[in-house]
Amino acid sequence: MPTAILTGQPVPGSSIEGDLRSLGFDVRTASDAAEAETLLAGVPGDERVALVDARFVGHVHALRLGLTDPRFPLAAIPGAVTAQSAGRQALTRAMARENSAGGGTTLVESLADRILTALDADGTDVHRPELGSLVATVPGDPQARNEARQAVADVDDEAVRLKSAVKSRDGFFTTYCISPYSRYIARWCARRGLTPNQVTTASLLTALIAAACAATGTRGGFVAAGVLLIASFVLDCTDGQLARYSLQYSTLGAWLDATFDRAKEYAYYAGLALGAARGGDDVWSLALGAMVLQTCRHVVDFSFNEANHDATANTSPTAALSDKLDSVGWTVWVRRMIVLPIGERWAMIAVLTAVTTPRITFYALLIGCAFAATYTTAGRVLRSLTRRARRTDRAARALADLADSGPVADVLARILRKLPAKPPFGARFLIALPGAVLLVLTAALEPYGSALPVAAAALYALTSAAAVALPLKGALDWLVPPLFRAAEYGTVLVLAAKADVDGALPAAFGLVSAVAYHHYDTVYRIRGNAGAPPAWLVRSIGGHEGRTLLVTVLAALLTASQFTLALTVLAVAVALVVLVESIRFWVSAHKGGAPAVHDEGEPA
Repeated sequence: MPTAILTGQPVPGSSIEGDLRSLGFDVRTASDAAEAETLLAGVPGDERVALVDARFVGHVHALRLGLTDPRFPLAAIPGAVTAQSAGRQALTRAMARENSAGGGTTLVESLADRILTALDADGTDVHRPELGSLVATVPGDPQARNEARQAVADVDDEAVRLKSAVKSRDGFFTTYCISPYSRYIARWCARRGLTPNQVTTASLLTALIAAACAATGTRGGFVAAGVLLIASFVLDCTDGQLARYSLQYSTLGAWLDATFDRAKEYAYYAGLALGAARGGDDVWSLALGAMVLQTCRHVVDFSFNEANHDATANTSPTAALSDKLDSVGWTVWVRRMIVLPIGERWAMIAVLTAVTTPRITFYALLIGCAFAATYTTAGRVLRSLTRRARRTDRAARALADLADSGPVADVLARILRKLPAKPPFGARFLIALPGAVLLVLTAALEPYGSALPVAAAALYALTSAAAVALPLKGALDWLVPPLFRAAEYGTVLVLAAKADVDGALPAAFGLVSAVAYHHYDTVYRIRGNAGAPPAWLVRSIGGHEGRTLLVTVLAALLTASQFTLALTVLAVAVALVVLVESIRFWVSAHKGGAPAVHDEGEPA
């Protein structure tokens, strides 16, 4: 149980002790700084502890934001400071300094604020939440106290809490069609002790049932699938709102939320393809194409953000124009909608599933996502070319991890590191581009069983290695990971389609799903500051160039039916390896007390 140490002169009629207990704190009282230090030392090092001025006046939610958020080792609001285990040493050091300065023999007055000043003087990072209209103050006299209490009464604490549970930036459909009521579902869940992870799991189960309904291939099944997909999205919004409403953030929760979003959407694609097959229409190539396109869109987002989030001189005329357009109200919503974020996309899929056919649904999805991908990628290319940002070593490392280079590329890269770093060899994306394009074109133009795709894959491995031989710090080097994704996934799709036998495309869908999971997992590890997946994992599943080379060799040596079986075996093998390692890692990180995070999720 967390401990709150009340310091300073008690105030008759104050609700602070009851407020702290309502937030789950064990409340203790210190008469002076020396006693406060003694109480602080007696709190177990793995428990949260807070120092709160007994004169504090403010909203309970202000205390909740300042003292219970699990994401920050140290946090403070006026009159209160808190530390988790990672911040205890800094807090103890600041407390000892206060006592050595002579504060241990007098009544403790504003000790929490003095401790905060000492922490700031040390250069310690202390989180200060945005309180907005919420009140948090330490009045110095009765009149100020009465004014503060009136200010508390004038603001509806619960209304502010509900409003802050909703993401500040979201799509039009989510903002106006889901969040106005999903926040109340989040509150209902909080009052019944449900956790965000439970709601996330419910959202996944609902989406899987929706996929099963779509797989029936009946009109009733399609209608039910559309309704359930929207219900799943409501729950998907609810879990994040519940996390913000109750401040239940966790490393495991962020991973589940992000991973399940992808699992839900791609499982639904598979359900639509199965349903269409029951009606005599084979749309597996469209389903796989939609998954490839959507995954590549996400990798573009991830790579661009990783390349630029800590870059210096990170401005450009294009970015300035974008900011200017955002100042015009209606353009904000138009620009958010045309990128087809998850809310708009799922709404479109649900409606089209209910009233049309899977083929029409996939056509609309592919056209919409292709336009969105072109729009966002073109804008980011323009930003990259017009800004003079200097990329950091951390950004280059993240891009290299996202590239997912295997043992073949690693060996070749060691040989190719002597390439000059100046253009044209300095443009790493331009080095990788010819090999990737030639690979996919060869696979598409040659008949099934041809050996030319194998040669193209060997060239692709060479150009891929050359691209990552030096740090990815060029203006367009963030395009390297999505280029690798498009080449690998596209090759699998084309070769499976060329096989032209039942089961080849579903097997390819399974393989790309397993590999895409690995690539998403890499992103979430990097975002959570957990580093890339272990080198043994990347080597064991071959890296992008190794898998691509293997698939082309299998297509050249095996019959179409044997190739289908090989893809299935490969999909199962990759899935087992990456899932077992991923689950082991995230559960261990959660149990090991990894810092809590909350990923707002990619809007696309």
